[in-house]
Amino acid sequence: MVECNIDAQGKAARFLGGMASVIAGLVLAALLYTDILAFDLGWYAVAGALFGGAFAIWEARAGWCIVRAIGIKTPL
Repeated sequence: MVECNIDAQGKAARFLGGMASVIAGLVLAALLYTDILAFDLGWYAVAGALFGGAFAIWEARAGWCIVRAIGIKTPL
């Protein structure tokens, strides 16, 4: 299992960033679905935003950061 390596401030930052990414992914999906916006890799961008946002929310819940786990120092 993962070991907690971020504090409350880091958890909050990851949660808010994750929520923003999920919301942006849903908005992008709606724009692509209704043909208001169209580009070749649009659905890949939606999948990336949703997966990345969900992963950030999971990191916040677990109190663990993959970037810190591989040894990179982060400001939060």
